[in-house]
Amino acid sequence: MKILVTGFDPFGGEKVNPAYEAVKLIPDKIAGSEIIKLEIPTVFTRSALVVEEAIKEHNPDVVLSIGQAGGRSSITVERVAINLAEARIPDNDGEQPIDQKIKEDGENAYFATIPVKAMVKKIREKGIPAHVSYTAGTYVCNSIMYNVLYMADKKYPNIRAGFIHVPYAPEQVVDKPEGTPSMPVETIAKAIEYAIEAIVENEEDYKGSMGTIM
Repeated sequence: MKILVTGFDPFGGEKVNPAYEAVKLIPDKIAGSEIIKLEIPTVFTRSALVVEEAIKEHNPDVVLSIGQAGGRSSITVERVAINLAEARIPDNDGEQPIDQKIKEDGENAYFATIPVKAMVKKIREKGIPAHVSYTAGTYVCNSIMYNVLYMADKKYPNIRAGFIHVPYAPEQVVDKPEGTPSMPVETIAKAIEYAIEAIVENEEDYKGSMGTIM
């Protein structure tokens, strides 16, 4: 199996993005699978183009995208991406879509095609906080998750895809309000590694309940 793992570059005034910093630390082989690592721009338009070029070059079986969710306290594996781009701040190219569809011919939403619950379960078993998330937001993280699942639906039916949000790294919260959560990049990297192990090990997802009441 070949797995393309992407992580975003820094955005929003941050000097680092724990997403790609963690991706750089994961092994090149996980559970017998070849890992291809790719930094992608935090840009609505270009991010999808960069990932598609990598898909064409490497022909992966899985595309797993990683992004920063500042303010979240755990690893959150996303279950759904919506066909909406709504940017509170401009991306790194200055794009700031408001109330726009990502793809005019796309579904209103796409569900991740990787075993989301099994990934969360595996990460928790290794002692790292993790949850299923039912909102990937409306910024570039949601956009790349949606775009890759759209590509899988329309062009690359052999590909499974999904997205993981990760907390701030500790150095990012030094000047943020007291109580702002963070997680060491090394811990994030181990969580990604365990998530990939779950992807390799599970063709079908874990059936236990991980829903919310909110």
